[in-house]
Amino acid sequence: MSYTIPLLILVSVLTSCNLSPNNSKESVFTEAPFFDADNLTHIKQEMVSPPTLPKHEQVAESDPVVVEVTFFVEEKEMEIAPGVKTWVLTFNGTVPGPMIVVHQNDYVQLTLVNAATNSMVHNIDFHAATGAMGGGDISIVAPGQQVTFRFKATKAGVFVYHCAPGGIMVPLHVVSGMNGAIMVLPRDGLKDELGNPVRYDKAFYIAEQDYYVPTDQNGNYKQYASPAEGFPDLITSMKKLLPSHILFNGKLNALTGSNALDAKVGEKVLFITSQANRDTRMHLIGGHADLVWLGGSFNDAPATNYESWSVVGGSAVAALYQFRQPGIYTYLNHNLIEALAFGAVAQIKVEGDWNDNLMKQIKAPEPIQLMKTPK
Repeated sequence: MSYTIPLLILVSVLTSCNLSPNNSKESVFTEAPFFDADNLTHIKQEMVSPPTLPKHEQVAESDPVVVEVTFFVEEKEMEIAPGVKTWVLTFNGTVPGPMIVVHQNDYVQLTLVNAATNSMVHNIDFHAATGAMGGGDISIVAPGQQVTFRFKATKAGVFVYHCAPGGIMVPLHVVSGMNGAIMVLPRDGLKDELGNPVRYDKAFYIAEQDYYVPTDQNGNYKQYASPAEGFPDLITSMKKLLPSHILFNGKLNALTGSNALDAKVGEKVLFITSQANRDTRMHLIGGHADLVWLGGSFNDAPATNYESWSVVGGSAVAALYQFRQPGIYTYLNHNLIEALAFGAVAQIKVEGDWNDNLMKQIKAPEPIQLMKTPK
C-alpha cells in the first residue's frame, strides 16, 4: 500500500493548522487595485462625538467609494477636571477628535476648516495615509482658510491622526488634544483567529490623553488668555515628561458614572483605543480581550485571550470582547497609578442574567470560623 497520499494529506492538514487566517492574502508589497478616484461615488460621513462611531457597514456593500469628511478646528478653553481649565486644540470640538470609519481601498476626502476666530495654523497627519507627511504637508491652513485633500486607505486597521504643524508645535498641539483615530475595515469585514467572519454588536472609541497643565510656584494650575500665551510654560512643563493628567476622552470621568458605556450579556463589543503621544496598556477588569489586533492591523490574525494589551504611542489598537456576565466593568490603563491617581478609567454597565457557572459566591462575609492551628 502506498503511503504517499496519506502522507500528503497529513502534511496538508498540519500546514493548514499553522497558517495565519490571512496567509491566503497577497503580500503587503502588492499594489492595491487601481480605481479612478475622480469618478467614484461620493458618500458623506456625518461625524459624531467619541466614544460613538459614525454610522457604517462592517462589510463593504460596493466597490470603493470616496468618503467625504469635514473637520472644523476649534480652539477653546475646557475644564478637564474640577477647577482645572486649559486651552485645548480640537477637531470638531472634542478630545479626541471624531472617529472616521472606511473600508480598505476606499478614499477619504477631508475638508479641514480653520475658522477666522482661531489664532493658530493647523493641519492633519493621517497615519493611515501614504505620502506628504500623512497629508500634513498639503493640509496647512491659517485662520480663515479651509483645505480639501484626498488619500487612499490602503492598509486595514486602526490608525491615529493628529495635527502636525512642524517642530515643537507638533507635541504642543497633540498634548493639547488635537488627535483622533480612523478605522479602516477589511472590505469583507473582520475575521477571528481562525479566519472566520466576526461581527461586533457595538463599538466604542476610547482615547487616552496626556495633559501637561503648568502650575505656579504654589502648585496651582495656571490659566491663560489664549493658547499661545500658555505655550512657553507648556513647553517647560511637557519637557519634564510628567503629565499633570492622564484621562480618557479628554476629561476626568468622561466615561464613568452617568457617562459609563453600556452593553448587554452576549454582545460582542469592539474597543478601539488610541494614544497619540505615550505608550499605555489596556485592561478590562472582569473580562479579557477575546480578540486583539496587536499594533492595530486587521490584516494580521488577532491574538486571543489577552489579559492586558499594549497601545504604543502614536497608534491605535482594536480589541473585541463578548460580555458573559452582567455588572459594572472597569476598562483602564493598567499602570494602576496612572489609572486611579490620574484618571485613565472608563466603565461599562452590562445588563443581563448572572451565570453561577462562571462565578458564584459560596459564602457571604461572616465572622471568622477557622482558627489558625498553633505550631
